[in-house]
Amino acid sequence: MDSTIVISIMVAVIVILLFAGTSFKPMRFLAQGTVKLGIGILFLFFFNIIGGSFGLHIPINLFTTVVSGFLGLFGVASLAAIHLIIIP
Repeated sequence: MDSTIVISIMVAVIVILLFAGTSFKPMRFLAQGTVKLGIGILFLFFFNIIGGSFGLHIPINLFTTVVSGFLGLFGVASLAAIHLIIIP
């Protein structure tokens, strides 16, 4: 599947959930998880743009997205520390 299709589906689902709302807990949990994963992708994207000038790069995959999405900036900082300390 093309990445633009996946991103457009995610944006459409988020917009529908924002306007329609969710009335039961599993959909609300799924919507919050999707939003957090999207925020994690954005954190990693901007970190890679800024960190590229310092030689830092964190790959954007499912594991790093989940860590940065649910832990926020502390997750990105821990991934950067792992990249600097453990992976030479």
